[in-house]
Amino acid sequence: MALSTDMLAAFVGVAEHRSVSAAGADLGVGKSVISKRIAQLEAAVGATLFSRSTRKVALTPAGEAYLGFARRALAEVASAQERLRELRVELTGQIRLTAPVSWGQRVLAKRLPDFLRLHPSVEIELLLSDRVMDIAYERIDIALRWTTFPSPELTTVAVAGIEWVIAAAPGYLAAAGTPLVPAELGDHSCMCYWRESSDDAWLLAAGAEREQVRVRGRYHANNPEAVCDAALGGLGVALLPRYLCDDALADGRLVHVLPAWTPQTKFGTVITAVGTPERMRFARNQALLAFLREAGGA
Repeated sequence: MALSTDMLAAFVGVAEHRSVSAAGADLGVGKSVISKRIAQLEAAVGATLFSRSTRKVALTPAGEAYLGFARRALAEVASAQERLRELRVELTGQIRLTAPVSWGQRVLAKRLPDFLRLHPSVEIELLLSDRVMDIAYERIDIALRWTTFPSPELTTVAVAGIEWVIAAAPGYLAAAGTPLVPAELGDHSCMCYWRESSDDAWLLAAGAEREQVRVRGRYHANNPEAVCDAALGGLGVALLPRYLCDDALADGRLVHVLPAWTPQTKFGTVITAVGTPERMRFARNQALLAFLREAGGA
């Protein structure tokens, strides 16, 4: 019996959902259809792919080995279909996109309407989350991430520059004093939106000079908007991405502290687009990446 994409899709669906009924719902067919396709696939490959001795669906060793092939085969078929669609003059299809919450709200969401106006037959589904999503499992076309350390199996493209600044409210500085050199940050209540033991040291650069300062603070949040609000409220000195505080710096609600020094964060200085090589080659995804690079200056 020849293999079919329906068989492979049923197999991958059950493997990812660990459920025949969930795979059927995802693919829009009944449980019996999924079970039949799995049986046909097992007959075609001559191996049992799922264990049927437990209540939950589980892959056999053969199934585990076959899963990567099945995913790659489906991706290649999707890529081939997309290449044919690229022959059309007009871009079409859906782009499933994820991005960090604060950057997605403040920057990306303002740029996407212009892209959609340029390409009226393209649809975008935007998922804002600071969680690093599983691109294959959650069917993400492009993941926009802070991290510069993605899987080597994925394609990465820098799409937007990120500038980091240290800022505080005028009232706080009037009461606590303005740091004039990096070492004086140790005498202030300092805030950043990540919180690990290594984050108690801030690294700053001025040209070739580097200086690391141990900092402390009473307020910690896992969201950069919350940290920016705390800085505006006078709770201390904050390390922030500039896109969050540009307006406040411009109108005087925040003051740029140590402007000659540039913070060096673990998030780097770019937003990186990450995706599987097959999906990143799709014409609509390439068009969006080019659009974001031009708009973001990366």
